[in-house]
Amino acid sequence: MSDPLAVIAQFPGVPEAVDEARQAVDRLYRHRVLRRASPAVSTESSLRGARASAALEGVDVSLDAMRRDEAHDPVVQGALRASAEMGRMGSTWRKAPRQVLARLHAVAAAGLVPPEDLGRPRTADEASDPLSLGPAPGAADAAARMEGLLGLLEQPTKAPAMVLAAVVHAELAVLRPFGSADGLVARSAGRLTLVEYGLDPKSLVAVEVGHLELAYADALRAYLRGTPEGVAHWVQHCASAVTLGVRETTAICEALQRG
Repeated sequence: MSDPLAVIAQFPGVPEAVDEARQAVDRLYRHRVLRRASPAVSTESSLRGARASAALEGVDVSLDAMRRDEAHDPVVQGALRASAEMGRMGSTWRKAPRQVLARLHAVAAAGLVPPEDLGRPRTADEASDPLSLGPAPGAADAAARMEGLLGLLEQPTKAPAMVLAAVVHAELAVLRPFGSADGLVARSAGRLTLVEYGLDPKSLVAVEVGHLELAYADALRAYLRGTPEGVAHWVQHCASAVTLGVRETTAICEALQRG
């Protein structure tokens, strides 16, 4: 297939889910608060996204604790650093995704692995499994599939950004190419794809909150089956996470509007 993402984009239920997410984002971008407070909304969205991403790794702390800088768990700190790094790596994502992924892992896994392992693909066949997805592919198989993913990012596609982001996110989450903090990297890369490929260029949507509210691990297990139905289920899950993330960001806008 010359454009496998375009094939996925036409799986049953996917076009409708992607269109619903696109419409939700479009409505958010018309919110009047964004005319004057877009950076503040993006900052708050990133904070909530980092909290949700850490919670998906099994470390659930309050937003207040994060705002007061009282959340010292390395997973939480890694989620915050990865969230901040996204804003600096955007322009590099399209032309050097391998470099971006290495950097995201370096900041996300600091304090979790020895310094010499930061940003480096795993050489062991074992990997952490906070979502109980089952054994990860062996190191050689994971590396080969990562090459395929990186090649996919270099190819032009007619598929919408939502589909590309979903595939990037899922591949990183199930391959666990680094062996640690892979979930943090996967969710950061998924959000970065939504930003850089045009669905959410201002990084307003707290999509990680949507993933936390939904059956995230179950949707990844569906993707792992490798069937059209399983892959479609995952993409629909990601689209629903965007829609729920829009709801979260809309609440941020409403709070700012009330002052």
